Amino acid sequence: MVLKPTRAQKKTNYDQKLCRLLDEYSQVLIVGADNVGSNQLQSIRKGLRGDSIILMGKNTMMKRSIRIHSEKTGNTAVTNLLPHLVGNVGLIFTKGDLKEVKEEVAKYKVGAPARVGLVAPIDVIVPPGNTGLDPSQTSFFQVLNIPTKINKGTVEIITPVELIKKGDKVGSSEAALLSKLGIRPFSYGLIVVSVYDNGSVFSPAVLDLTEEDLLEKFLAGVSMVASLSLAVSFPTLAAAPHMLINAYKNALAIAVATEYSFSEADEIKEFLKDPSKFAAAAAPAAAAKSVVAAPAAMEDKKEEPEEESDEEDMIMGLFD
Repeated sequence: MVLKPTRAQKKTNYDQKLCRLLDEYSQVLIVGADNVGSNQLQSIRKGLRGDSIILMGKNTMMKRSIRIHSEKTGNTAVTNLLPHLVGNVGLIFTKGDLKEVKEEVAKYKVGAPARVGLVAPIDVIVPPGNTGLDPSQTSFFQVLNIPTKINKGTVEIITPVELIKKGDKVGSSEAALLSKLGIRPFSYGLIVVSVYDNGSVFSPAVLDLTEEDLLEKFLAGVSMVASLSLAVSFPTLAAAPHMLINAYKNALAIAVATEYSFSEADEIKEFLKDPSKFAAAAAPAAAAKSVVAAPAAMEDKKEEPEEESDEEDMIMGLFD
């Protein structure tokens, strides 16, 4: 006869299992499990089999086991999980790529009907068209102020109607109508709410960032540091180039306004004394552009047949 484990033994076994997983895995996804059935959870377990393990349990038991593991091993970083164990949540321990695991979990969503009293996770809009219901069912539509008409002996919805707004509770009339129309507006599955990686806990949105997003955020941060440094005249690596350029501009302005001078300022002073030198300096740049444009112009000329001008005719006539 096999004896069933007592409640104390179950707690001990759970503690040992969770502590073992915390020893083996440094990455954990904290997932919300509202409205997820056992069959659906079993399918997710099969899909993640190989490098990930799902562990469910009461929040008090998970917190207790994490504290025990922290005390035994001295690993205080795991206690960062405790504030996030709120509500109906579970833990996915993984050694795989966090983004790939998150995407795999998102695949296992199941459609669900709108039950009375349920808080709508999304807006529910009833599309226009024939409902297939007989005219005796129009009372449902009238209660919900849905415009309809009778078409070929059935009820037809004229315009799309926002039946339930996100965050509102589903009423009995809305639930009955959606059931009659065969609409299952909601879908449920495990939702990643937080990510634990080697002691750090962050939002799952971080997993969707690309290298371009990171570079953009980094450049924005550098720009803010440079702006603040310039505003308070505090030198930093980000602001140093701007400070040097501004100092050079100030020195140049003082040299131009006074008799003090240096080699770079002498050149500017010469330009200010003789503005025609500005045109002379601009000439090489214009010449470079013309050199670049010349080959293209020559190619265009080669394609066109050459024609003798009137002037050439006059010159040739003088020597006849």
